[in-house]
Amino acid sequence: MKKVTYALILLLVVVSGLVFANREIKNEDSKKLSPKALTDAERSAARKQWEATPAGINFKKWEASPKGKKVYAAEAKIRKHIKDYTNMEAVVTSLSLPPGSRLGFGVMARINGDDYILRFDDEPQQLRSLKVNDKIIIRSHGVSHAPKYAYPIVSGEYAERDSKVLYKHAPRKGGC
Repeated sequence: MKKVTYALILLLVVVSGLVFANREIKNEDSKKLSPKALTDAERSAARKQWEATPAGINFKKWEASPKGKKVYAAEAKIRKHIKDYTNMEAVVTSLSLPPGSRLGFGVMARINGDDYILRFDDEPQQLRSLKVNDKIIIRSHGVSHAPKYAYPIVSGEYAERDSKVLYKHAPRKGGC
């Protein structure tokens, strides 16, 4: 009986040792995976390094080109609306995005005299009812740009037509 008891205690010690050793390895992995925040100097150095790559050089050329300046000027026109998350009146100019775009579902819209790509995260059926020249009210928290497109890209988070909500961005699940 004593031999069985000693064997069980020894087995318990070995198993608990393996469990704690595995836990420490997992903790070390999680510490390694969490990147530390970059300082301003490191961020600046990384940016300068990227700007020296062919992609960075092409981006800088695009920014200085008339197309790039036009995109930045159009972004500046709606920056206050984006920052304050206020209504913007838009007129749908096209139901399709530029050829070759990989932005998902979206439409082309004119806001304050400039054309924009209005993109949505998912494809709500209510937006399928839009037609060219429809006036819609949109709100957004973000506008972006890419050298591939000659228009700023507005991320649509809210859209309504004739006081009917067509789209409202669903809140994120499981986090901030």
